[in-house]
Amino acid sequence: MMAAVRVVIGEDDVLMREGIVRLLVECGLDVVAQSGDADDLLRKSLAHRPDVVVADVQMPPGHGDDGLRAALEVRRRSPETGVLILSQYYEEDYALELIGDRPEGVGYLLKERVGDVDAFIQAVTRVAAGGSALDPEVVGRMLGRRRGGGPLEQLSPRERDVLAAMAEGKSNQGIADALFVTQAAVEKHVTGIFQKLGLGPTATEHRRVSAVLAYLQDRPRPRST
Repeated sequence: MMAAVRVVIGEDDVLMREGIVRLLVECGLDVVAQSGDADDLLRKSLAHRPDVVVADVQMPPGHGDDGLRAALEVRRRSPETGVLILSQYYEEDYALELIGDRPEGVGYLLKERVGDVDAFIQAVTRVAAGGSALDPEVVGRMLGRRRGGGPLEQLSPRERDVLAAMAEGKSNQGIADALFVTQAAVEKHVTGIFQKLGLGPTATEHRRVSAVLAYLQDRPRPRST
């Protein structure tokens, strides 16, 4: 039998934390520690070395982005541990800082997604396995900021849908299921997307997500005045 995914939870809202723990345990994951404080979360994450840390952006003691800071430190000191950040609101800077130069084993979701149990559990397990899980809202805004000319304009509406799903971290089969198309059709769209964006073919899910995110992150920034 495959070992259960080991998880550390960081959330200062007790009811929210208990709800997440219950969901994960009921779905067969092993919650090895939980914390309501960012400093304690960091200590427990480094001590238990879980497969993935699920943490709120805002946590005590500062109630700012302490949870994110703790997660980034876990990521720096324990690269093999995946990190999934939950946020009440979309903050592009948080998402981009978390992704950094290494999108493997990282996720960023709005808290409301926890209510979609299947999608949430898939995100946790995907990040634990070294994959990516980005909120559709995050990807949509990253795509939106790249509009106004350039290779993205060459993509068909369906190719844009596939690109967004790729950036979220979905596999070809996952994309096919989400868009109600065949896997062969997805593979054809993926090939076309890489050609139009000038990205080399990638052999693994992780590498192709890295390529897509690198493209989306390299967006035009507003000029300073």
